[in-house]
Amino acid sequence: MESRRITDVDTLKALAHPLRLKLYRALYQARVATASHLSDQVDEAVSLVSYHLRKLAAHGVIEEAEPQSSDGRERWWRLTMPRYNVRDQDFSDAPERAAAYTAFVRTAFHDHVELYERYLDEQATWSPEWREAAFSSKTLADLTPDEFHQLNQELLQVVRKWQSRSEAAVEAGDTEGRENVNVHIHGFPTRRP
Repeated sequence: MESRRITDVDTLKALAHPLRLKLYRALYQARVATASHLSDQVDEAVSLVSYHLRKLAAHGVIEEAEPQSSDGRERWWRLTMPRYNVRDQDFSDAPERAAAYTAFVRTAFHDHVELYERYLDEQATWSPEWREAAFSSKTLADLTPDEFHQLNQELLQVVRKWQSRSEAAVEAGDTEGRENVNVHIHGFPTRRP
């Protein structure tokens, strides 16, 4: 599955809203869902969830899906871009675009932190196998920009391999013992003293 590269500022701004990022994640996990289903996942009113789903749809992030029940009043949604990427260089040409990029990255980072904190709060409820498999690491290396880029590409290849393997297993109906696993990788330079 190809990753969609977001380069337009309006789509980026649509995704930069904290609730919309949560809805994106919940819809990714559910594959298809209604506003009612998603409101339970994000603990918000159905009307508010519906509003934000329409905003995401207006920017092509999600679309209406085939109904999953006979209730014709229910509107079902699915992602149009289950994978996306956002790059600084696509938004650095104007201050407003750069600010939108920074706002999105900050919102996404806070969403990652919230997810990890939730895991830490619930860690004791997971089986020993899951707790032993979970990891958190930090590495500091002196690299050139080219080496840094190569590191990024290698890490992405590993993550994509496991993501593709996971998607194929789920498509084949192999869901026994599987859970959603979040992998957040951040690489950034810091000034040497």
